Amino acid sequence: MSERPAITITQEDYDRLSSLLEQQSPENETAEELEYELARATLMPSSEIPDDVVTMNSVVRFANEDDHVEHELKLVYPHQTGTEEACVSVLAPAGAALLGLSVGDRIDWPAGPGRTLHLKIIQVKH
Repeated sequence: MSERPAITITQEDYDRLSSLLEQQSPENETAEELEYELARATLMPSSEIPDDVVTMNSVVRFANEDDHVEHELKLVYPHQTGTEEACVSVLAPAGAALLGLSVGDRIDWPAGPGRTLHLKIIQVKH
């Protein structure tokens, strides 16, 4: 895997996600990857997060660099996935990969056995 870009997360998102991860099965690979991301993240108050950073409940436009298809999804908590269209759970591989990235960042993210997502952030809306 290529080196992951630096990420920034709000303190509130960090606290809520840490509690969520405590409830996950140890076999959940995405939760394990998300836990690693939280451990290396720079934490900031919500009021200081730059507008181009992906936070929980932001709408992210990104490209899958493998098939060159662009997607626009709202990053949500798992319990919100059935309530809105065009959303992705932070516990899904793509959702966990997006959290904390900034416009222009690229990331290679494990997405199951023998599969890797190659994503680039294009736009963030709050």
